[in-house]
Amino acid sequence: MLCGMLSIAPGLQLPLSEIEFDAVLAQGAGGQHVNKTASAAVLRFDIRASSLPEDVKARLLALRDRRIGGAGVVVIKAQQYRSLERNRAAALERLRALIAVAATPPRPRKPTRPGAAPRRQRLEAKAHRARIKSLRGRVVE
Repeated sequence: MLCGMLSIAPGLQLPLSEIEFDAVLAQGAGGQHVNKTASAAVLRFDIRASSLPEDVKARLLALRDRRIGGAGVVVIKAQQYRSLERNRAAALERLRALIAVAATPPRPRKPTRPGAAPRRQRLEAKAHRARIKSLRGRVVE
C-alpha cells in the first residue's frame, strides 16, 4: 500500500492509496534473471471510484484512449526498465500525464465572422449572377 499524494496540476492531487500496482513478468529480451523476477509494473486506477473532481472524471472518461477500459479503469503497463521501482515511477508519470490532459478544461470556441473582403466578393458574385439571369428574359425590340 502506497502512502502520499501524486501531484497532477496546481491544486489537484491524487492519493496514492487509490492506485493499485501489480508486479508481473516483463516481456522481451533479458538475461538469466528474466524468468525469475517480476520487474514490470501494472497500474490500475478506477476513475469512477476516485476522489477526482466530477468534471475531471467526466473529461477523463470521455477521452478516446485505449488504456481506459469500458468499466472506467485505467490500466498502464510499464516494463521499460529492469527495476520494478523505476517501472512504477514511469507508470505513475504516465497516469499523471493522462489525468493532466483531462484536468485542463477545453477552451470555449469563439464564433468568428467573415471579414470585409469575403463579404464584398460574395455580394459581387451575387450581382454578377443576377446580371446573367436578367439577360435570359424576353428580348424586347
